[in-house]
Amino acid sequence: MTPEFAAPTADARPIWLVQGALPDDLDPAARAWAQATGFAGKPGQVCLLPGADGALSGALVGVEQASGRPSRERFALAKAAMALPEGAWRIVAWPEGLDPAEAAFGWLLAQYAFGRYRKAEGAKARLVAPEGVDAARLLAMAEAEFLTRDLINTPTNDMGPDALEAAARAMAAQHGFAVKVVTGDELLDQNFPLIHAVGRAAAQAPRLIELTRGEGGPALSLVGKGVCFDTGGLDIKPAASMGLMKKDMGGAATVLGLAQMLAATGAADGIRLRVLIPAVENSISADAFRPGDILTSRKGLTVEVNNTDAEGRLVLADALALAAEDEPDWLISMATLTGAARVALGPDVPPFYCDDDAAAAAISAAARSHWDPLWRMPFWEPYEEMIEPGIADLDNAPSGGMAGSITAALFLRRFAEGAGHYAHFDIYGWQPKPAPGRTKGGVQQGARALLAALPELLGK
Repeated sequence: MTPEFAAPTADARPIWLVQGALPDDLDPAARAWAQATGFAGKPGQVCLLPGADGALSGALVGVEQASGRPSRERFALAKAAMALPEGAWRIVAWPEGLDPAEAAFGWLLAQYAFGRYRKAEGAKARLVAPEGVDAARLLAMAEAEFLTRDLINTPTNDMGPDALEAAARAMAAQHGFAVKVVTGDELLDQNFPLIHAVGRAAAQAPRLIELTRGEGGPALSLVGKGVCFDTGGLDIKPAASMGLMKKDMGGAATVLGLAQMLAATGAADGIRLRVLIPAVENSISADAFRPGDILTSRKGLTVEVNNTDAEGRLVLADALALAAEDEPDWLISMATLTGAARVALGPDVPPFYCDDDAAAAAISAAARSHWDPLWRMPFWEPYEEMIEPGIADLDNAPSGGMAGSITAALFLRRFAEGAGHYAHFDIYGWQPKPAPGRTKGGVQQGARALLAALPELLGK
């Protein structure tokens, strides 16, 4: 599925965006029709306008009035995209406070539907790209979002480690990345013991997928958690907690989408881009790793396994250690890592962790400008002792249940030492209920913010 704008043809039907009062340039017949149908310009309200010959001549769409505060609803115009009939549409004028780029991007997102297993269709109405927006950039962002959503939405019987590798190879071939994959017992031979330990019980072999592009300039490494299904291992999840675990590779899906965006927009030109995805399934068998096991990581740090359901940080640890060995300018991890993050901030606002105040401010500003909410959380130093069990260097699941997202981020930071800068994103990767531009199901989080912030972070 490829998002698209309508060609700017003369027969594109007009849309008037209405903030309460009807527009002054509306002809008397259309005004009378709108009043007769009860159109009041409320946000999300749509009124189709008939022409003199009875054919559809345009539409009125209610939008929120500017208040000086953030809008309560992102991509509100996507509601209109779903409500309007098939064909080309153009916006007549943009009211104060409405961002044409956000509106156009939300319209593109409304075209998404996951139709792999049954027929599904998104919005059929197509918008003429508003004047002044970077249409090519918006299309690249939307196409990458569709990739991420498709990967997350696909169940594990069709999106195990084998299929995730195939998806990474397909993206790499399209956008000029070199590919290297270390699989199965080769992980032990090449010193990735934690990835092997977590994935060895599954039917499909664990692996580390590596994509690289570019040979000069600042170095950026992206690491995405690729747990294609998480039973919890021997500390097995209850059924209610296991139902969404096909999405536990959401970090991998997001870094693949981000890498595609960077390449498609030209932002990857002039940098050394590396993507690392530890792809595993956390399963149960006679060979499964156990609670109480002490594992030695690639970095040499020992880890006591106090819960096999805290496996994501284990596979990320080896990948982060590999990335840090090359001392990249920026090392970024993205993972559907903790329930604690959801308790703190809910499904819409992922926390991110970054020690560099200026970089964190740039990421936060980019999150606002690219309609990709994030909230900075602290690498809180006093909690370091919570991840130090005494019998080993690190504990993968500190007891007590407090500050779970922070302690997970602190754990990962131990393996990122050597990178110039490190940031971690504890994403959810799932839209629990439909919203404008976002169907229920997989969703991309944090990638657009990083796309916007990375030129500043990398000094480009």
